[in-house]
Amino acid sequence: MKYFIVAGEASGDLHASNLMKGIKAADANAEFQYFGGDLMQAQGGTLVKHYRDMAFMGFLEVVMNLRTIKANMELCKKSILEFRPDVVILVDYPGFNLRIAKFAKQFGFKVFYYIAPKVWAWKESRVKTLKKYIDKLFIIFPFEIEYFKNKGVDSIYLGNPSIDAILNKLPNPIPLNDFCNQNGLPQKPIIALVPGSRKQEIKYNLPVMLKVAERFPEYQAVIAGAPSLDKSVYEPYIKGKEVSIVFNKTYELLSCATLAFVTSGTATLEAALMNVPQVVCYKGNLLSMLIAWAVIKVKYISLVNLNMNAEVVKELKQYDLTPKMLYSEASDLLPGKPKRAKQLEQYRKLKEILGERGASERVGQKIVELLKTNFTK
Repeated sequence: MKYFIVAGEASGDLHASNLMKGIKAADANAEFQYFGGDLMQAQGGTLVKHYRDMAFMGFLEVVMNLRTIKANMELCKKSILEFRPDVVILVDYPGFNLRIAKFAKQFGFKVFYYIAPKVWAWKESRVKTLKKYIDKLFIIFPFEIEYFKNKGVDSIYLGNPSIDAILNKLPNPIPLNDFCNQNGLPQKPIIALVPGSRKQEIKYNLPVMLKVAERFPEYQAVIAGAPSLDKSVYEPYIKGKEVSIVFNKTYELLSCATLAFVTSGTATLEAALMNVPQVVCYKGNLLSMLIAWAVIKVKYISLVNLNMNAEVVKELKQYDLTPKMLYSEASDLLPGKPKRAKQLEQYRKLKEILGERGASERVGQKIVELLKTNFTK
């Protein structure tokens, strides 16, 4: 069967690539065409557009890039019509993907959504779009089950794909000494800086992270470079500073880090799954953040806290993200501190809530099963 997949950012590329593995395990003749990235491309098929040309963060940034977004949209629609897939699979990225859902459904294609839009946080009006244009919704957080049920949306929860992503890439933790040797780093404990995969995130969050990391001379700061970005993006912030950067090795970096400063997103959940004490950092363009504050309905922004419905990790947002505040929170999470032990214990409970590995394979198999039985909404 033929599958057209749309993933518009780094995390979507990761989870879509593992989903493709699951689909191929159940459908040996699977053909893929997609908007995505290098990880999806490694699974085969045809890459139509790379997500590096699609990942715009914030209201202002979206407005400034409307022409590019419109061109990407038209290319996606044209590609779907030419490929004539058995199903269009949309992965997260709702601003773009919900429009594609409407288009694909109106042209008679089956439409599955993997990693539901965060309508429980903001833009709840999108629930109507999901009900109207999505044939099957695959969710990745347990708390979403009840939410979508109450909204009249039939959803399927088969586990969280981040567990698979970590175990597939890194079945065993890497010892600190080995990681340092492999990457030409000094033999010192590590504070991992994970400032996001978008240029705007790096611009607003990395400078504060760097200032605080400098205040822990017994540690070395190592940046998790986003796979879609070049080192030149980081140069203005790291020039003249004692900091290293590694690309395509975020899991390896986290596996041997003592502590992490993480920009809100999938990485907060990944750090927790890898038992790395963390402080969540999130600052953005002022106008974008003001609009976000006006519409976001949830109490927390990190996936760790949302799933636990409690403040397991400290969230420093916008004006709270200062060197003084971040240093104070980081100091409380160093080895031997009670707050560190408490956070690690909460991580254990989080893993129990999320369930077992194998989510990507189960979702892939379910998709193939639904298509083979000529599933109708």
